[in-house]
Amino acid sequence: MYYFCTYFDEHYLPRGLGLFQSLRQHCAQFRLWVLCLDDVSYTTLAQLGHPELILIPLAQLEQALPELLSAKQNRSLIEYYFTCTPALPWYILQQYTDVDLLMYVDADMFFFGDPAPVIAEMSRHSITIIPHRYPEYLRDMEEYGIYNVGMLAFRRDTAGLACVHLWFEQCIAWCYDRLEGERYADQKYLEQWPALFPDVLILPHKGVNTAPWNIMNYRFSQRDGQVFVDDEPLILFHFHGFKQRHQWLYDTHTARYATYPSLVLQRWVYRPYIQALVAARAATALSAGVRFAEEPPEKRTLLGRLRLLLHYAWGIARGRYLLYWNQHLFMLLMLRMAGFPSSSLVCVEWLNGLAPLAYLGGLF
Repeated sequence: MYYFCTYFDEHYLPRGLGLFQSLRQHCAQFRLWVLCLDDVSYTTLAQLGHPELILIPLAQLEQALPELLSAKQNRSLIEYYFTCTPALPWYILQQYTDVDLLMYVDADMFFFGDPAPVIAEMSRHSITIIPHRYPEYLRDMEEYGIYNVGMLAFRRDTAGLACVHLWFEQCIAWCYDRLEGERYADQKYLEQWPALFPDVLILPHKGVNTAPWNIMNYRFSQRDGQVFVDDEPLILFHFHGFKQRHQWLYDTHTARYATYPSLVLQRWVYRPYIQALVAARAATALSAGVRFAEEPPEKRTLLGRLRLLLHYAWGIARGRYLLYWNQHLFMLLMLRMAGFPSSSLVCVEWLNGLAPLAYLGGLF
């Protein structure tokens, strides 16, 4: 039995359901504790009635850990959510004594492979953390944290419990969305753990917490239904910053890190994730779980709309934006020709008709 926990509100509900369905696909036996940050997420999940889900209403956590209520008064909503990150595993490890190894995962993560080999490695250590693995040109981002909170593991032993408790106390005292000395939100505290606690595993697996900020480090391939990161299987991908721009248009958020997803990533990683969000939306009758970007007023002028159309067209060509329609991903391949930095676009997956293109044009 594997034990996971996460949290989200109604805006991330389809993402959380996508995470859950990916666990069902790749884990034979597991429990997933979900801290429901609002009534909509709790009610929706309760109605679905999945036996692997254990729901924790926010009020229940606050009653068990009243320190949260004090912290809630002096920080923003997102900062309070960050404060809940260590509170959730600390609560579970106190209340459920059968949990021997607890893994925290962000709600915007998705499993693409069996985590058993990685969990076996983590179970031999008290604490597991994962570096961002930034490329050299993004190393300045490490000032916000060398390690990423997206996936962590704590074993029920002296060091594991002490680490979670210390992290909880630190975030109660200070957890803000700003860089201040050696602190940033709930994340930068992780840098202290290798020095403070014995038996901390810094997980080297390239296929765990693979994310937009490190995809440029690797070569992705697909063989026999499995995606590989160099020569290691992709197990857990972090869809940080993924957004839905319009009904069929999705933003991979890779441009933030000056890179774009390869065709393998588009087809075998991003497409399954979009399909999971669409399925979750159908199951819950909610939005796709990715907030629409608000269009600035100046882009509503004719010139502004033309610029936006060209921006989206170029983004689709590069893979920054993905057009998804009728269970197909509209992928465009940039061909580089001799003497030209880039040339014509070639569609590598044809759709039934040109409805997405007509839709995109109708937006402007």
